[in-house]
Amino acid sequence: MLGTGTSQGVPVIGCRCGVCLSPDPRDKRFRCAGLLSDGLTSVLIDCGPDVRQQLLRAGTTQLDAVVITHEHNDHIIGLDDLRPFIFRQRKPFLVYAEPRVQREIRERFAYAFAEQHYPGAPEFELRDLTPGEAVTVGTLPPITPLRVMHGPLPILGFRVSALAYLTDVKTVPPDTLAALEDLDHLVTSALHDHGHHSHMSIEEATAFAKTTDAGRTHFIHMSHLAPRHRDLEARLAGVAHVAYDGLVLRG
Repeated sequence: MLGTGTSQGVPVIGCRCGVCLSPDPRDKRFRCAGLLSDGLTSVLIDCGPDVRQQLLRAGTTQLDAVVITHEHNDHIIGLDDLRPFIFRQRKPFLVYAEPRVQREIRERFAYAFAEQHYPGAPEFELRDLTPGEAVTVGTLPPITPLRVMHGPLPILGFRVSALAYLTDVKTVPPDTLAALEDLDHLVTSALHDHGHHSHMSIEEATAFAKTTDAGRTHFIHMSHLAPRHRDLEARLAGVAHVAYDGLVLRG
């Protein structure tokens, strides 16, 4: 778990709430991102504005591709920071995303796709993701995109072996529910205790977790309006767990 926070991160700039002032490092949250690795191949899930600090903190020296859930800034705006990997590998960096998301990437990083390439600019090779159609990167198990809904926006989650990673979720279609059987780890978003038009609340995420047979459920995409880590962990009482930046899940 490279990051487990919302689009503003935690602490929020200028906020004096109890969570933002908490001394507990588990209450310090970068924007949501994950890293899949088997020691030989590494794939990033999403690439937000904190990715440089996240990869430095994780000691990442090799990165083979990134898979993108959707086009919001907190999930793609850090793509330029992958330039060191591009320079070392001397080839365009693999970015897997839905065609709609690819169009957004081309617009926001137009300089990376210009006919007259500027020296030092990043280069990306965009490849399609389609719900239900697995992709394979290096030695990692197949990565299967799963359709979930971020309010009215269709986005992607991912299943890799017995791990499912679903962020920014409001509702989960029946086909995806069927694809979440036999999980060791379910990672899913739980924004805070209030209702929201495009994110599950903690109560909604808890109810969702109970519909699966996952061995352990881990909540991510937590706002500063959610309880402190230690308080929410106690409240959930084992039904789910509160993820934190730096958490490692082993399959």
